[in-house]
Amino acid sequence: MPRPVKCRKVCHFPNVLEFLPADDTEKKMPIVLTVDEYETIRLLDKKGYSQEQCAESMQIARTTVQRIYEIARKKIADALIDG
Repeated sequence: MPRPVKCRKVCHFPNVLEFLPADDTEKKMPIVLTVDEYETIRLLDKKGYSQEQCAESMQIARTTVQRIYEIARKKIADALIDG
């Protein structure tokens, strides 16, 4: 039986919902950041929180923050490098 999904506290939703490459002739599949990934990036990179502070703010475990952050960074790198 899978573990129950734990609610996460998110304090800020994105104002901009979509970024597109300037030359969008090649229709690629969109890269989608979840709200959890967005909030983790915002807290760690924008606000300068530690992983512990981020976990406390989102009311989740630090290891969960670490996992979410790793996934989000890979998605952002893919979007920046591959368009």
